[in-house]
Amino acid sequence: MARPVILTPDNTLPNDGLTGTLIGRIWLPGAVPGPVPVLLHEDGVFDLSAVAPTLAGLCELDNLPARLQDSRTQRVCSVADLLANSGSERDASRPSLLAPADLQVIKAAGVTFASSMVERVIEERAGGDPQRAEEIRAQVRDVIGDNLRSIVPGSDNATRLKTLLQEKGLWSQYLEVGIGPDAEVFTKAPVLAAMGSGMDIGIHPKSAWNNPEPEVVLVVNSRGQVLGATLGNDVNLRDFEGRSALLLSKAKDNNGSCAIGPFFRLFDASFGIDDVRNCEVDLRVEGEDGFVLKGRSSMNQISRDPLDIVDQTLNANHQYPDGFLLYLGTLFAPTEDRDQPGNGFTHKLGDHVSISCGQLGGLHNRVQHSDQLLPWQFGLLAFIKNLADRRLI
Repeated sequence: MARPVILTPDNTLPNDGLTGTLIGRIWLPGAVPGPVPVLLHEDGVFDLSAVAPTLAGLCELDNLPARLQDSRTQRVCSVADLLANSGSERDASRPSLLAPADLQVIKAAGVTFASSMVERVIEERAGGDPQRAEEIRAQVRDVIGDNLRSIVPGSDNATRLKTLLQEKGLWSQYLEVGIGPDAEVFTKAPVLAAMGSGMDIGIHPKSAWNNPEPEVVLVVNSRGQVLGATLGNDVNLRDFEGRSALLLSKAKDNNGSCAIGPFFRLFDASFGIDDVRNCEVDLRVEGEDGFVLKGRSSMNQISRDPLDIVDQTLNANHQYPDGFLLYLGTLFAPTEDRDQPGNGFTHKLGDHVSISCGQLGGLHNRVQHSDQLLPWQFGLLAFIKNLADRRLI
């Protein structure tokens, strides 16, 4: 049997513990069990359903930090007890952690770290010849200078770089969204489909090449206000997407392929958008075969500002009346060989995936095939009925 995921305050809370305003979502047992939004506080976990029965509704409230300070609601349990029952093995009679999203749409941005994308294309097209790669790189420097980070998507320099790469036969649709004016923004998962920390995540059983993608995820309401941030794993099937970009939906959206959590940290005096811009997101994969993969995604390397990606997601052309969560992309791309030389990295069943950030805590999941996860049955109809049965709507 696969080793279970165990959550504790040490591996889940931010470096400053419960200092920040931490908003989560839990499954609350009772006469009519159901999901409720909660506040994690040093005094315990507090049910916020009297303030708003859904996280989406909570995010629509004006001046949310002040509203939370003014409303001390019913205590559910301690933070330690909640986390102890939120790993792989859960007691249904006790509260457990869910993904911090309900009615919001889950969106994701791709190819947002243009410098690493250009570098990977240069190396790939050079065919493994370092001299050829350096020749192309020197030509790129002549266009944009010494620092690939200077590429601003949609800028004059980016346009000149595009022309150069086209002349060299290096242009691709991925570079178009990496340094072109329009960001790649796609729907990652259906509403209510995200997995929380401690839960198993899913990879398609036909995939032989896949990987985690450690990312910061923004929480945005219907008015485009960025309220806070959390962590996400944009589980990706590299072989499916590699066959055709038109298979992106199959590569990205499967049972359990969207993990978010453990909670979101509300912007307040202790944490804001500038902290997001400088987050260091660490990845650790531990396999039952003893394999360990480590990686890091530095948000200060991102080419598109997080608020620009928000603006490209919600605008006059597209609204989200229940708000949305937005994956911001990752700098990390695993190349380390796991088995045979040259085969690179891919998941194995039972892998433990940990994504962590000092300001946002830790998200922990275990890998399983998507068709072996418990079937997803708690959709919108079930959620609405549940809210009605609990007399919350």
